[in-house]
Amino acid sequence: MWWLLAFLSAAFLGCYDSFKKMSLKENAVLPVLFLNTVFCALIFSPWLATTGWGGWEVQRFILLKSVIVLSSWIAGYFALKHLPLTIVGPINATRPVLVLLGAVFLFGERLNLLQSIGVGFAFVAFYMLGRSGKKEGIDFTHNKWIFWLIVSVLMGAASGLYDKFLMSPTRLGMEKMQVLSWYSLYQSIMMLVVLIFIWRPIRATSTPFKWRWSIPLISMSLCAADYAYMQALSQPEALIAVVSMIRRGSVLVSFAIGAFILKEKNLRSKAVDLVLLLISMLFLFLGSK
Repeated sequence: MWWLLAFLSAAFLGCYDSFKKMSLKENAVLPVLFLNTVFCALIFSPWLATTGWGGWEVQRFILLKSVIVLSSWIAGYFALKHLPLTIVGPINATRPVLVLLGAVFLFGERLNLLQSIGVGFAFVAFYMLGRSGKKEGIDFTHNKWIFWLIVSVLMGAASGLYDKFLMSPTRLGMEKMQVLSWYSLYQSIMMLVVLIFIWRPIRATSTPFKWRWSIPLISMSLCAADYAYMQALSQPEALIAVVSMIRRGSVLVSFAIGAFILKEKNLRSKAVDLVLLLISMLFLFLGSK
């Protein structure tokens, strides 16, 4: 049953990226992100009472988590609005590689042979994605939205490493739902401030906001993906390395939607890049068993 939940989580994650792309097309980024944080906070609000406050000693760490995740989301939303989903999805999928490298430098972990091969394939895939992007006029070395996307991925990787610090039993040992519920609340408050003081004064001269029904689906798919992931890991026989590998398959869902629904271009070369990335993930998975 746990492997089915892992596949569900991957499917919802792929839909999450796709709903973001649909919502952001010719739309104002910050209001869409604000609504996403509000809907997430509402979905996770029942856990605020059950997990408790925990005092400032706990909340200060969750507040920092909120800043890291929100920074990743802001950069990622702006990048996704201006870049093809078939480029963004594979680059986002390199996040486990960065987490693994971060664990090497920050926590003293060592890469085995299979993991090293996986990292090598990931770098080749990233280089090939750069070549595919040039066919659409996207220069990885000079395109500011690629820079924003890389910032998003780096901040996302930092969030993953910080999660290890927050929730590892040998470190702070926080409960995941406590972190999820409180940082979702903090993010919605932060985005309200951003909306009032940054977007509102310039909204007349920037892209107008348009309500779309895909906007609440962003939050619903993200929360569903996280819930299925946690339910999978809660089963005693679940293998975390397998679950994590399956979740990375979300890129296949977003790539398919970008190809068949959004009708994006240069799919053949991007498909080769995606295969290289999946090979990278396979080696990382085998090396983590």
